[in-house]
Amino acid sequence: MTSQLREKFEEALFPPVVALLIALVCGDLLIMSYGQSPAAVYRMLLEGTWGNAYGFGQVLYKATALTFTGLAVSIGIRAGLFNVGAESQLAAGGFLAAMMGLALSPGVPGVLAVPLCMLAAAAGGGVVGAIPGVLKVKFGAHEVIVTIMLNFVVLALLNWGIANHLNVPETLHTTEIDAGAIPRLEAFIGAFHGSAANLSLLVAIVTAILAWFFLFRSRRGFELRAVGLQPDAAEYGGVSVGGVWFRALTLSGAIAGLGGINYVLGYKHYYEEGFAGGAGYLGIAVALVGRNHPLGVVLAALFFATLSQGGLAIHALVPKQMAEVLQGVVILAVAMSVPEVRRALRQSRRPVAA
Repeated sequence: MTSQLREKFEEALFPPVVALLIALVCGDLLIMSYGQSPAAVYRMLLEGTWGNAYGFGQVLYKATALTFTGLAVSIGIRAGLFNVGAESQLAAGGFLAAMMGLALSPGVPGVLAVPLCMLAAAAGGGVVGAIPGVLKVKFGAHEVIVTIMLNFVVLALLNWGIANHLNVPETLHTTEIDAGAIPRLEAFIGAFHGSAANLSLLVAIVTAILAWFFLFRSRRGFELRAVGLQPDAAEYGGVSVGGVWFRALTLSGAIAGLGGINYVLGYKHYYEEGFAGGAGYLGIAVALVGRNHPLGVVLAALFFATLSQGGLAIHALVPKQMAEVLQGVVILAVAMSVPEVRRALRQSRRPVAA
């Protein structure tokens, strides 16, 4: 391993490890404040998640949605933008996936129906993502403000449509889709019986691979990263900064919208109010902890999904909100420790003056 590769490896590995250690220490103190043993709580958390097939399946299900929203946020950050609208983009994608599933005839084969529903989901999220892109390029509107406000507007419009036109009586969800359902993992692995994990997981993995290829092996991805690092220099080099911003926010929204298939096509087979469950907002944390790298996003999604599912497993010893507190501690630890660890690593490499 060359010195340059070793330095990159150290800067990629050490900061999150230090952040995790800080989070574990804080978690130990919180657990002991309830008079419980940290070892017992962490053991119960692992046994309730990775320690049994159902718990692991639930981790995979939750990680699938977080992978999509984490990738969506990371694409925006790579372009120097902060997409806070993954929640509404995810919901819009799930809604259009359900509408496509309802519009298709039950006789349409899955090999055709599923891709059509996936395209509808990506289109739904992409349209919601394109709106702040247009407003930023044309009018200079800040994407953070626009995406935050769109969350309320889009979710309210979807809820109005469900409540007044498309819902099953006395519910807040649509009728079940006629075509486009994605099989659950339990159909292939019986041990996952009862778990919501489904083959959308494979779509999330493929999306992460394609995102990596786009960012680091394509011309458009290079332009996006260049604009994110230094837009003035990128524009001087012939890159259309406005075009990159628009494409980045549209692509970010499309990826978040595609995540809607996890619930609508793979789990319940209908759109339901509030199905996102905060996955869009938690995707921000996933992107930041994953260092805006597709591989890091996948690992961070698994980590946060483990904490989320683990909160249900440890409530016999400590409040289940403890897992949410740990999520916040991890985010704070990453924000504080990453710059300091990187600074320490760079100082340690400087030659010592004679």
